[in-house]
Amino acid sequence: MKFKKTILLLFIIPLLSFSAHKYYLSLTQIEYRSELQSVQITINVFMDDIEEALNKDNNIDLQLHTKKELPNNDVYFIQYLKEKLHFKIDDVAKEFNYIGKEYEGDLVYFYLEIEKIEKLNAIEIENKILTTHFPKQQNLIKFKVGKNHKSILLDAKNDKGLLKF
Repeated sequence: MKFKKTILLLFIIPLLSFSAHKYYLSLTQIEYRSELQSVQITINVFMDDIEEALNKDNNIDLQLHTKKELPNNDVYFIQYLKEKLHFKIDDVAKEFNYIGKEYEGDLVYFYLEIEKIEKLNAIEIENKILTTHFPKQQNLIKFKVGKNHKSILLDAKNDKGLLKF
């Protein structure tokens, strides 16, 4: 009987230590394409998190990636991204164009672009995506300028970052 209890404890204790814990992380990939004079931005967030945030903020029911999905949901995405995401290139505020979105698994990918950028020496980003609704949200930013790669991790308390190239 002692042997059975010991075996049972060996299996139960590790299971209890892995309690359900949700991670809140988005990834923003930014690449400066000098030949196109553009900064191309791809953001991926968990679908359920962005849906929950937009539903609460706008008193709607998006039902993303279902047959009941709101047909005009890009309006909500654009508004949200314009409120939560800001860029400065070489100390000049820049607006981005919303190219579109796509769903893949449990992620939403947003595609943005900043045009008419002849050169890029420094980029500042303010990223408040999901930090209002999820205080533990972290937003990983990866930059690529030519062969240079840099990254920063932003969160609710530190939502701005500056990278120089």
